[in-house]
Amino acid sequence: MHATRTPLRTWFWAAYLVATHHPGISAKQLQRQLGLSRYETAWLMLQKLRRAMVAPERQLLSGEVEIDEFWLGGYEEGLKGSRQRGKKALVGAAIEVRGPGSGRLRLAMLANSRATTLEAFTKITTAPGSIVHTDGLNSYNGLAKLGYQHRQRTQTGAPPSEQLLPRAHRAISNLKAWMHGTHRGVSNEHLPVYLDEFVFRHNRRGTPMAAFQTLLGLGAIHKPTTYSEITEHDRAA
Repeated sequence: MHATRTPLRTWFWAAYLVATHHPGISAKQLQRQLGLSRYETAWLMLQKLRRAMVAPERQLLSGEVEIDEFWLGGYEEGLKGSRQRGKKALVGAAIEVRGPGSGRLRLAMLANSRATTLEAFTKITTAPGSIVHTDGLNSYNGLAKLGYQHRQRTQTGAPPSEQLLPRAHRAISNLKAWMHGTHRGVSNEHLPVYLDEFVFRHNRRGTPMAAFQTLLGLGAIHKPTTYSEITEHDRAA
C-alpha cells in the first residue's frame, strides 16, 4: 500500500473481498466491485495482496503429512505422450492429516521430480520426525534417512477404490478447479503467488473474517512490492 495513489479505504475493501470471497476473485471482478477505472490497477492490487499472504515465520507441517507432486496447466495441442504437458508447471503439495479431514497445506513449484528436489521440498514444508505418506516414486526413497517416518505405498498394493493420498489429491483437484474457474490460466512466472493465495485461502477456509484481519496484518509487515518487481519476468520473457 505504501506510496500508491489508491485510497487506503479502497485497499481495505480489496483485502476484504480477496479474503472473504469464497471462490476467489479475479482482477476483472475486483475492478467492477471497487469501481476502478483501470483494469491494471485492480491487477496490481491483487498481485501485491498475494505477495503479502505468506507469514515470514510460519511453522512447518507436523504429525502425519501427505506429500505428492503434480502437473498444473492446460493441454497444449500437437503434443503427444509425456510431452503433452507442454508449458505445464510441476508443483509439490504437502498437507496435514487431520482424521478423515485435512489440516494445513503447502504448495510450491518444483524444478523437477528428482530426489534432491523432493527432499528439499519436504524439508521446507514438514517438520523432521513427522509421518510422511507418499506414492511409490523412487525419488522419495531417501526420506527416512532425513529423519522422517516414511510410509510409501503404491496403487498395486491397495484396493482399486482406495486413493493412496486422498487429502493431497482433493487439494490438488480443488486447486485446478479454482485456477480454471476463477483465473482461466496463469503464466508460470506469476504462478507462485497464486499458489500462495490458494494456500492462504485453504488454511483459513473456516474463518473468513480472521483471514481478512490476518491479511491486513501480514500486509503491514512485508516490504512494499513495486510494479517493476512484479512485472520483471514479463519484460524478460
